[in-house]
Amino acid sequence: MTRIPDDYQRIERAIAFLDAHFREQPRLRDVARAAGLSAYHFQRLFRRWAGVSPKRFVQFLTAEYARGLLMDSHNVLRTSYEAGLSGPGRLHDLMVSVHAGTPAEVASGGAGLVIHYGFHASPFGACLLAVTARGVCGLAFAEPDDRDQVLAELRARWPRAQLIEDDAATAPVARRIFSRDGSEAEASVSLFLHGTNFQLKVWEALLRIPAGNVTSYEDIAHAVGAPRAVRAVGAAVARNPVAYLIPCHRVIRKTGAFGDYHWGATRKRALLAWEAARAQSAAPDSRRRR
Repeated sequence: MTRIPDDYQRIERAIAFLDAHFREQPRLRDVARAAGLSAYHFQRLFRRWAGVSPKRFVQFLTAEYARGLLMDSHNVLRTSYEAGLSGPGRLHDLMVSVHAGTPAEVASGGAGLVIHYGFHASPFGACLLAVTARGVCGLAFAEPDDRDQVLAELRARWPRAQLIEDDAATAPVARRIFSRDGSEAEASVSLFLHGTNFQLKVWEALLRIPAGNVTSYEDIAHAVGAPRAVRAVGAAVARNPVAYLIPCHRVIRKTGAFGDYHWGATRKRALLAWEAARAQSAAPDSRRRR
């Protein structure tokens, strides 16, 4: 089984500390101590991971920032949704396309389907990646103590499929998804999903949210043509079987509250702030200074 580096666990502890104490303007050494590192090593680790300093990162963790981002994202998302929900969506430089399981495949519980899975490192901690000949069918963040649980969830979605642990088969896909320098980003990533028609609509709508943007449950409901089905949208978002690639972490409450996340509230904050930091770093100087 692949050994997973623990850098993200230190980052997560630091984010939790920053989120809890940002009003006190904690000193670098205090945040570093929470991460279990010296100030020097923590500063280097954090900048390598986030692309910005811990002090700068704090701004992306606040509800005030999230509310402003929600307003800024509205027109971008409206344009994206009006372009249609059935085609491929863009995640960074990856092209992500969705292939739905047929009713017969769903009814059979995946009988005859072979799923290769492995555990791999990501910028947001260890993850379980599950792939079929038709595409990725599962991605879940998994701490060492959670591996049995995430495997059980995968088996519950495909109870009659053959599951084979094979890190070598899933590693190239993991590199493509989480490549930090974009060197493997040209190829597309296909998703192989099963769900109700409504769930698939919601998941496809999530694919339209560009990195560095967020949306609300209400906006997703409007996008799928069911403006009164906000609670049903929330349930579909929570049932997303492919973390990160289907970016359910980009859905927040209209108040600016980040809300819950299947793989942990702190991880959701880490994902959103990491994407915000990169989006601002890539933006023209005028946007960076806002």
